[in-house]
Amino acid sequence: MSPTEIGYLSVVAIIVCVYLGFYIPIALTGVSIVAIWMLRGDMELSINLMKIAMSDSVMEYTFATVPLFTFMGLVVAKAGMGSDIYQVMNAGFKNIRGGIGMATVGANGVFAAVTGSSIASASVFSKVSVPQMLKYGYNPRFAVGVVAGSSVLGMIIPPSAMLIIYSFVAEQSVGDMFLAGVVPGIMLTVAYIFAIWFMGRFVSQFVGGTKALDQSWMPVKEIVEKTAPLIGLIAIVLGGIYTGWLTPVEAGAAGAACGLIIAFARKKMTLKIFWQTLIETGHITASILFLITAASIYSRMLGIAGLPNELAVVLEENQMGIVATMAIYVCLMLFLGTLLDTASIILIVVPLFLPLIEPMGLSLVWFGIVTVVGAEIGLLTPPLGISCFVIKSSLDDDRISLKDVFLGALPFAFVMLVVLILLIRYPVLSIGILG
Repeated sequence: MSPTEIGYLSVVAIIVCVYLGFYIPIALTGVSIVAIWMLRGDMELSINLMKIAMSDSVMEYTFATVPLFTFMGLVVAKAGMGSDIYQVMNAGFKNIRGGIGMATVGANGVFAAVTGSSIASASVFSKVSVPQMLKYGYNPRFAVGVVAGSSVLGMIIPPSAMLIIYSFVAEQSVGDMFLAGVVPGIMLTVAYIFAIWFMGRFVSQFVGGTKALDQSWMPVKEIVEKTAPLIGLIAIVLGGIYTGWLTPVEAGAAGAACGLIIAFARKKMTLKIFWQTLIETGHITASILFLITAASIYSRMLGIAGLPNELAVVLEENQMGIVATMAIYVCLMLFLGTLLDTASIILIVVPLFLPLIEPMGLSLVWFGIVTVVGAEIGLLTPPLGISCFVIKSSLDDDRISLKDVFLGALPFAFVMLVVLILLIRYPVLSIGILG
């Protein structure tokens, strides 16, 4: 077989392995090692390249952002800040049909700014928001769909684990990726709220529920008490990075320390919970570390096979410009989203297309935002739809099936697609903030 054929076969083999249930880093690493062995006929070279990939990836200073932001997100979730911001949002939208859904989206957007995890958001708000919506007669599909749709904000609004993974794969600044994710995250939040208003106005049977909640306006003092800690953390992390006072690593450390202080001050953190949080942080960090290492050796294998260059030649021969290239890219991500999780899509597809995007003069930061938003749609689509599975397992309610969760999330997946098209058409929406 030719090097190109081996390269194509390796990509297919990786997708098949992941779909069959292989652990993603093992699938990437194993297939890459075998492919390099077939390309060069030297197993020792494959092992040496794996050693180089490990040292080049996880030894970077910026990798420290992963455990720090992970720890901060876990501490914030355990401190009950997600529930607090949800209560405030609920009071603000209480007189609007679909108001609880809007409150869920708004709270998820703010919560995402310190957790960076769609899974954490889905777990927290499925327990907080869905029962209340069912209490007020909302359509169960709408209730779980809102939580599923808004949970993806955790992977777009910085600090985001997916933006960190992309920054390592594409060798971009973590700080630039975080800043570029701010406007798209706000855009998606506003688009979700508008979509809920539209559905409440014109498709009220899908939304259901009553127009108003039986609760009084929240006093200003209580609003400040519930929102100040979270807003303070956001200001420290994103404000520190944007002003240049803090590097992403320093911002993660400052956010983690402040979050821990708040959790202890609220008496939500005991030594036992603290130890459990450290262990959980270690598990998540090790998992991401393994992913990044596997992606590094996978990228090297593609380079040896010459697959990116081959794709560039094919696109050039068929006179495909930026629009056609991005259309193919988005379609590929949407297809893979029905089978793979977000991290897998980023690690498999990005190394293939990066060498094609850079010569076109396109921003790799913008390309990263497009990649994450496109891949995140997969969290809402069957059969894998991780956010949908998390919500179903968190609710443990026989009245709501997995099918209900997927159908409820469908309108929000469509909204994400519209926002994705806007981000592709107008790159300034994501990279304009970088000046």
